[in-house]
Amino acid sequence: MKTSDFDYDLPESFIAQTPVEPRDASRLMVLNRSTGRIEHRIFREIGDYLTPGDLLVVNQTRVIPARLPARKETGGKAEILLLRRESETVWECLVGGKGLGEGKRLRLEDGLEAEIVSSLEGSRRIVRFEEPVENHLSKDGQMPLPPYIHEKLTDPERYQTVYAKTPGSAAAPTAGLHFTPRLMDELRAKGIQFAEVTLHVGLDTFAPVTEEDPRQHKIHTEWCEVTPAVAEKINAAKRNGGRVIGVGTTSVRTLESAAQDSLNTDNCPLMTGFSGPTSLYILPGYQFRAVDAIVTNFHLPKSTLIMMISAFAGRETVLNAYETAKREGYRFFSFGDAMLIM
Repeated sequence: MKTSDFDYDLPESFIAQTPVEPRDASRLMVLNRSTGRIEHRIFREIGDYLTPGDLLVVNQTRVIPARLPARKETGGKAEILLLRRESETVWECLVGGKGLGEGKRLRLEDGLEAEIVSSLEGSRRIVRFEEPVENHLSKDGQMPLPPYIHEKLTDPERYQTVYAKTPGSAAAPTAGLHFTPRLMDELRAKGIQFAEVTLHVGLDTFAPVTEEDPRQHKIHTEWCEVTPAVAEKINAAKRNGGRVIGVGTTSVRTLESAAQDSLNTDNCPLMTGFSGPTSLYILPGYQFRAVDAIVTNFHLPKSTLIMMISAFAGRETVLNAYETAKREGYRFFSFGDAMLIM
């Protein structure tokens, strides 16, 4: 297996810069992973492929306005991008600006001061703030859009799912951006259930794998949770013949992490509650235990996400579907169109 096996050519014109309106008007490619058959639909028609008793599992994380303009002690410009909270006042961050090593101090626009405690790989830093930075995000923080989106987002809520609840992500679980409250109500009326898990998304999601052998890549760690009540809902759906459908790779990672954490014996359920960090790295050859189908967007070349999807549906099947998507004019990445892989 080579990282180049998961590469494909994508002209920049295919990268969606703005979301479609309404949310569920995006296109939906339906991919049968067994046969490779492809259908072209609109996202609001996803219910045609679901049956009563199916369970859609969504990630309820909420993106925080994590991009913070700052100034150095010299007055020069800098930027702090919050990645993961380590304690009440300490965060792992990406810090932009020259000469910002251990011991350097920064000041946010509203006066909050911060100190770089230690340097990590690249531009990652451990930063200690004078007080909890959450109190300053509503005033100073900006939405951390992915680097391939160059258009200004006029409505920050368009980079949140309609069911986002728990703040903590540096990026949106973008497969969920296609759902509207009305569509969710229509699916519930049809007997299709929803369950909520949490995984706080880090920016490593967008980082390409640079090692020649993807198995040598150091996977990022993210915090996730499946409550005992949700675990039982998943187990019940399985027992009753329903399918568990992960909405987005973050939900898939959460579900499979919980399944891996549970004992797989005749006397134990598929999964129990799970809460904590996950470093689960899903590559071809992985045996899925929790997920029967996936709703997802179109992912970056050589990313861990296209590798995960390839593990689920087969590398050649996925890459063939991506080539079809290009021929059919689908929109790619965070604000792009969706796939339903069954």
